[in-house]
Amino acid sequence: MNSRSSRRAFLRFGTLAAGLPFVRAASKTAPAGHGTVIGHGALRYRVDCRWSRASPETHPVRDCHEMVQADDGRLFLLTNHRQNNVLIHDRGGRLLGAWTLNLAGAHGLTLQREPDGREFLYVTDTGTGRVLKTTLGGEVVLELPHAVKCGAYAEKDTYSPTETAIGPGGDIYVADGYGSQFVLRFDRTGKYLGKFGGRSTQPVNPGRFMQVHGIALDTRGPEPLLVCTERVRNEFNWFTLEGRHVRGVYLPGAYVSRPVIAGRHLYSGVCFGTKPDDYRMWQKRGFVTILDDADRVVSNPGGQPPEYRDGRLRLLLQDQPVFENCHDVCVDSAGDLYICQWNSGQVYPYKLHREA
Repeated sequence: MNSRSSRRAFLRFGTLAAGLPFVRAASKTAPAGHGTVIGHGALRYRVDCRWSRASPETHPVRDCHEMVQADDGRLFLLTNHRQNNVLIHDRGGRLLGAWTLNLAGAHGLTLQREPDGREFLYVTDTGTGRVLKTTLGGEVVLELPHAVKCGAYAEKDTYSPTETAIGPGGDIYVADGYGSQFVLRFDRTGKYLGKFGGRSTQPVNPGRFMQVHGIALDTRGPEPLLVCTERVRNEFNWFTLEGRHVRGVYLPGAYVSRPVIAGRHLYSGVCFGTKPDDYRMWQKRGFVTILDDADRVVSNPGGQPPEYRDGRLRLLLQDQPVFENCHDVCVDSAGDLYICQWNSGQVYPYKLHREA
C-alpha cells in the first residue's frame, strides 16, 4: 500500500468510527470472569471483558495479536483482519480510528521512539515475511529486505518473522519465530548485519531455538540485553546485542508469548497451557504471567499462584477460565493491562484494571 492509500484508509475508517455509536464488542451479556479480581500479591487486577467499544460489524478482528501505547496515550492494536490491521483506542475503550496494510499475517507490533521524539511502528507479517516500519498513521517508511534477498538465508530456508525489537543504537532485530529460528539483525536503514540462534531439536540447547516467538529490549540491568521467547520450551532467554547467550529462565507449563518489559517487571501472555495430569500444549488454558527483575514469577492473573519449592518454580496452571489463548500484554501509563488473544472467538482485548 502506498502512503496516499494508507492515509485514505485511515481517514475513511477514522471518520466512520467517529460517526458510529459505541457498541460493546462481544454481546450484551458479559463473558464469564467479567468484573472478577485476578492476580497475586501487589499485582492484582479487575477484569473488564467489555472494554473495547468497537463494533464487530464495522471493525471486525480475527486474532488480536499485539498492542502498544504511544506517548499521547493512544493504544494501537494489531489484528490479522485485512479490513483493518490496526485499530486505535483511547484508554477508556473508545475507538479513535483504524487503518490497514492489507496483511493477512499481521503478527508482531513494536513501538519505537526515536531520539528526535518521533514514534514509529514495526509490523511483521508471518505469511509474506514482510517487516514494515510505519508512521502512527499507517504510512510505510521502510521495508526490510527478505532474509533470502539480503543473503541471510538460502533459497530453501523458511522465513516467517513474528516479532521485532529495536536496539539502543537503532539496530533492528527480527525474530523468525515461525521460520528457521534465527534472530536477524539490520541497521536502522535496513542493511543486513548478521544473525544468531538457529533451529534446535533438543529440549535444552542454550543459544538456539525451537520457537523464538517474541523478542524485546531489556534495559533493567547494567547493560541492555535482548530477551527472547522460547515458547515450546517454556522459557525466556537473554542475549547480548551481539547474540551471546547470557541466561535463561524456565516457566514449567507456560507456553509464553512475547516478553513485555515495563518498569521492573516482565509481562507475558501464556497462549497455551497444560493440565495437572497432562503436560502437552493445550488451547484455552491461557493466563498472564509476571516476573520481577530477579526472574521470579510474582503474579499469574488468571492462573494459580506461583509457588517455589527449594528454589524451583512449580508447574504453572490456569486457575480461572477468564482467558482462552493470551497472545500479548500491553501495559499502559497507569499500570493497567490489556490482554490480546489468539483464536479466542474474535474477541477484542480485555482490560485489567490495577487493583493493588
